[in-house]
Amino acid sequence: MQVEGKVFVITGAARGLGLAIGQLIASKGGICALVDLDQAAVTAAAATCGEKSKGYTCNITQEADVERLFEQVLADFGRLDGLVNNAGLLRDGMLIKFKDGELLDKMSLSQWQSVIDVNLTGTFLCGREGAAAMAKAGNGGIIINISSIAKAGNIGQSNYSATKAGVAALVTTWAGELKRFGIRAAGIAPGVISTDMTDSMKPEALERIEKVVPVGRLGDRKELAETALFIIENDYMNGRLIELDGGLRF
Repeated sequence: MQVEGKVFVITGAARGLGLAIGQLIASKGGICALVDLDQAAVTAAAATCGEKSKGYTCNITQEADVERLFEQVLADFGRLDGLVNNAGLLRDGMLIKFKDGELLDKMSLSQWQSVIDVNLTGTFLCGREGAAAMAKAGNGGIIINISSIAKAGNIGQSNYSATKAGVAALVTTWAGELKRFGIRAAGIAPGVISTDMTDSMKPEALERIEKVVPVGRLGDRKELAETALFIIENDYMNGRLIELDGGLRF
């Protein structure tokens, strides 16, 4: 798919990885509908993605909100060509904590459900409405789900790992279901990528992380954005995930 003149919805795009993807798409002539919870932040982000791009607020865990979002994008631009399901949430914790035979703590239902709601249900709702909008527009399209190497399981991340395995499975499922509409589905499973969160970490903590990554450093936001662009532009990329992890395995 050629990016120029095409319209892309990107969730979790007020900052970080989502914004990096939007900025790269815009630099190639694409038009971005950036989605986040904070209108001021997402409007400011859209201003860095060209004059045609717009910012939208949406709670992706709410069905009615997501339906309204995609209806508005179609009304504003008349088409939809791509969706990047990037929005995500972390609420890490051990399943249980025991000491001296006594249960000290356990992952709460709210810890579990909040991550499921954003990472998995939000991806499902945006994928469903995005696919419907692309099918209605009739130009084909691409859905990219941002998974994680934690999809294989990671200590302290029962909730997050389960959701990232789920969105990876949706890639394969949607590739098969949506082929009749000319819509591809693919994904990226990043390792540890430099974000606002890692930028605020203590140097010694960052050094410990870098030592376990075989390439010796964190991934760069631009590298993830370039991977998303590769998927968009390569029409033979379908039903698969690219593991962008520098060789790291949990």
